[in-house]
Amino acid sequence: MYSSRNIYKLYINGLLLSLLLVVSGVNATAVMAQGAVTTVKGTVRDAVSNEALIGVSVFVPGTSIGTSTDFEGNYLIKTNQPINKVQFSYLGYETVTLGVSPGQEQTLDVKLKTGAKQLSEVVVVGKKRKVKYSNKNNPAVDLIREIVDHKEQNRPEHYDYVQYEEYEKTQMSLVNTPEKLKRNIFLRKYDFITSNLDTTVLEGKALLPFFVQEQLAEHYYRKAPETRKTIVKAEKKVDFGEFIDNKGFTSYMQHMYQDIDIYDNNITILTNQFLSPIADMAPTFYKFYLTDTVTTESGRKLAELRFEPRNPAAFMFTGKLLVTIDGTYAVQSVEMEVAKSVSINWVRDLKINLDFEKNPDGRYHLSKSVIKTDFGLTQNSDAGMYGERVVSYKDFKVNEPQPASLYEGEAVVRVESAIAKDESFWQASRHDSLTAVEAKTYTNIDSLVNMKSFQRTMDWATALIAGYKRLGPNIEIGPLNTFYSFNPVEGFRLRFGGRTTTTFSKKYMLETYAAYGFKDEKWKYYLGGSYSLTDRSIYEFPVRSISASYQKDTNIPGQELQFVQEDNFLLSFKRGENDKWLYNETYSLNYLHEFENHFSYRIGFKNWRQATAGSLQYVRNVETASGEMEPLDVQNLVTSEASLELRWAPNEQFFQGKLYRTPVANRYPVFTLRAAAGIKDLFDSEYEYQKVALNVYKRFYMSQLGYSDVVTEGGYTFGQVPFPLLMIHRANQTYSYQLQSYNLMNFLEFVSDQYASVHIDHTFNGFIFNKIPLLKKTKLREFVTFKALYGKVRSENMPQGDPDLLRFPTFDDGRQATYTLENKPYMEASVGIGNIFNFFRVDLVKRLSYLDHPNVSDIGIRGRFKFDF
Repeated sequence: MYSSRNIYKLYINGLLLSLLLVVSGVNATAVMAQGAVTTVKGTVRDAVSNEALIGVSVFVPGTSIGTSTDFEGNYLIKTNQPINKVQFSYLGYETVTLGVSPGQEQTLDVKLKTGAKQLSEVVVVGKKRKVKYSNKNNPAVDLIREIVDHKEQNRPEHYDYVQYEEYEKTQMSLVNTPEKLKRNIFLRKYDFITSNLDTTVLEGKALLPFFVQEQLAEHYYRKAPETRKTIVKAEKKVDFGEFIDNKGFTSYMQHMYQDIDIYDNNITILTNQFLSPIADMAPTFYKFYLTDTVTTESGRKLAELRFEPRNPAAFMFTGKLLVTIDGTYAVQSVEMEVAKSVSINWVRDLKINLDFEKNPDGRYHLSKSVIKTDFGLTQNSDAGMYGERVVSYKDFKVNEPQPASLYEGEAVVRVESAIAKDESFWQASRHDSLTAVEAKTYTNIDSLVNMKSFQRTMDWATALIAGYKRLGPNIEIGPLNTFYSFNPVEGFRLRFGGRTTTTFSKKYMLETYAAYGFKDEKWKYYLGGSYSLTDRSIYEFPVRSISASYQKDTNIPGQELQFVQEDNFLLSFKRGENDKWLYNETYSLNYLHEFENHFSYRIGFKNWRQATAGSLQYVRNVETASGEMEPLDVQNLVTSEASLELRWAPNEQFFQGKLYRTPVANRYPVFTLRAAAGIKDLFDSEYEYQKVALNVYKRFYMSQLGYSDVVTEGGYTFGQVPFPLLMIHRANQTYSYQLQSYNLMNFLEFVSDQYASVHIDHTFNGFIFNKIPLLKKTKLREFVTFKALYGKVRSENMPQGDPDLLRFPTFDDGRQATYTLENKPYMEASVGIGNIFNFFRVDLVKRLSYLDHPNVSDIGIRGRFKFDF
């Protein structure tokens, strides 16, 4: 039997056990409730139109649990937290709260009613909490990914055949306040010009148009084999007269304002590449927000997306686009601009508008493109320039094949009467009429160009920019920067020269100069002439001409004129020893033939007599009567050489200057093949040889990482020749940074009879500096360069193996000055900072090999002027 004490203990233990079981049961119930997953899903629509609502906030009140509806109005919430209600909130609609069953999966389709009250004013006070942006559970990003997935089917290239008519209008204007334009010292005497102002475009400012260009063309596209054909039916533009290359100016304008294809990953504007807001990698670099849904009059459902770059200084856009949500995910319109924090030189504002129209098959095509740019030296100045390019498309036809013959021949064809269309034709053919100001620009500029006072002003402007000053209507003197220079051989050098103008003759061009060195007390001179074999100017592309010249002058061995002009005053300043020069006497004859497709060939002949100057000596070993070898100075080296140059630069654009053509870099490669043959015994020529070299240039665009200019070159010399006829590699002892030369190599340091080289110059375009707070406001740009050269000289061309060959040059103390590249490649690298004051670049250059050579620098600072956007 139990005692009363034992019974008491048993009672207490039983009570504790009962309490334990009760507590355990409650905890188990709570744990079970917490562990069960509650799933709520459904669709949110407008209560009246039954339209899916995009971006509706769906959340559990009092918690951080929530999501947004996608582009089809769907939502999904999953949680293991105990919840019993869900709230639906959308701007302009009444908020709805519905109960849910915890631990279960349920579908709640909701229809929201439009709010009865409208907001007249909202005042926000206090601190604003910034919500962290995320791509996850972001319906805007989901929509962008659908757009990317459907890009190919929404491009015109998806069709087998496409044709349409395109009208293009480009205009440039001076910008200032109306009062300042009328008081401008250069314009106020031309009241008929300053009275033609447009004050409707920029608030508080006036536009004075000075350039207008129009073009009407028919475009054809064939998918297989892929062919594009453009037939220019009419074109009209302002003519600046002889002071400006009208064709080159037009080409440059076309390069600045290229066609905008929103479906491309990268969009080129003002020589810079911008990442498209619907690029494949757009969600990585952009932020996207769904801001509205729109139903058009025809019943189309569109979603409005706003976008902005994650890095405000990156080469990207800010704006909005409308996209169909009917399963095609096609872009309907785009409004975007470039933020002022983006480093585009001299650009205060840049806006782009794109509109699309529906094709009969339900797809869409671009119907209008507008680019507007406000240029200025500073953001806050009144003065500047304004550019606008409007392109419109109509008569869009798909899958209507044309005869095969239409797609053959040149890609761009101009009908003979393209520039002869009268105003009645243009009035009937323009897609958009000109404004009164634009229409008057044609006659105003035509009158201005014919005025003597304007011609004098342009004459001095041309002298400052291009280096040539008129001396009467038929002759111009220049280049002005060569009138004075200096070097170790000639000392102070004075030069005076000039050339005939197109007023004298469009078919003939004569050029001459005379120079005198006060140290060597020798005269140098040049006389040359060219004759155009076309009915166009000797400068107008495509050129077909014959030229002949005679020159007696100094030259640094290996420095070809097409890469550097030695008597430029700024290049007179050089580092190290620089006294191994040549006196050259050269007769040359050339025929140049260029084609519309930018293929050209040049056939030439040159008789070249070179004599040493300064400390350079041509020495060979000769055998004496006693059988010993002794050095003999060679006074002259004479060669006669025939040459052929083939050049192909597809889709090349350039600006034609007074002396040189300035190419405008694009994504297309440039191939140049040079071949030459020495002809022995012709006009006292001493050697027979053959040379061949291939140079390939290509710009590679890398979107946000910038772009790389890559040059590869290789060459070979056949036959036995002395070192002056080998390839003397392009060196640079000036303080300017030269892209085509080796900036820490000494003149005449390396020669080869076979070689290969690569130059890589990469521009990051602010990709690194834009991420550094203190640097991104400076709009500086970063450069990285690497150059490598490998070559060799065959034993038959080494002077040690043949006493008849000229010895390699030496310094005064007997140390070797010229080498081969047999052991290892010559390499140098540099890092640079560009866009200093918008036009200057400074590089720190490091030489990586052959550091044991005498009189070399292993590191140096070089500068370069570069005007670019």
